[in-house]
Amino acid sequence: MVINDLFLSLSMNTDLIAEAYQRLFPEKECPYITNLEYNRRLSDFNANIKLVYNSLSIHLNLQWKDIDNEIKIGLIQSLMLKVLKKRINTTNINLYNNFVKNIPILTPKTKSDPVLEESFHRTNHKFFQQTMEMPNLTWGTASKRKLASYNFHDDTVTISTLFQEARSEVLDYLMYHELLHKYHKFGHKNGRSSFHTRKFRDDENLYENKSKIEQEINWIIRESSKKKAKTSLFDFLRLK
Repeated sequence: MVINDLFLSLSMNTDLIAEAYQRLFPEKECPYITNLEYNRRLSDFNANIKLVYNSLSIHLNLQWKDIDNEIKIGLIQSLMLKVLKKRINTTNINLYNNFVKNIPILTPKTKSDPVLEESFHRTNHKFFQQTMEMPNLTWGTASKRKLASYNFHDDTVTISTLFQEARSEVLDYLMYHELLHKYHKFGHKNGRSSFHTRKFRDDENLYENKSKIEQEINWIIRESSKKKAKTSLFDFLRLK
């Protein structure tokens, strides 16, 4: 009985990929050897796809297992369109995008930091009339390229540790930018998601002294690079 159940599960997973493909391209049969797996290695509600020759593998975070198949088909279609470099919109993709937009409501808030909490409360009070639910708040790495980010899949704002000693106005600007992502969510048209919409940009420009803050952010990045270069030189000379 266990073997039969496992066979049925694998068959349903394979059928899900084939169904997603044929809804995208009704005139074709799925040309790939397919494999769909659930695992705990991926972060919350994350997924990835790998296409090698005629072998198509899709891995989903375990949380997807109990989600309605129509939504999962939309996720699979979105992944397929990325690797196939095509733009198609479907009812299933719309279902998937609407589901992702509502994930933050269902996500438990377990990560926080006192400094980031203070920044969130200041920003929430000033720009959102305290209507914004606090997301997970974390420090990332000392990244100079990814200064801050908002993850819809686990409702998390992450800010580079370069700004741990920054002025509150600078930290709040980064926080505001990411909270705008949580507030506006994203648009989807012709198979493409848009995160920086015109309304997003209009609201972003409401931040007081925005251009000066961005200059200060660039200065912090440059100073961090100088410190790193000095440290590397010191370590090199010490080893000689």
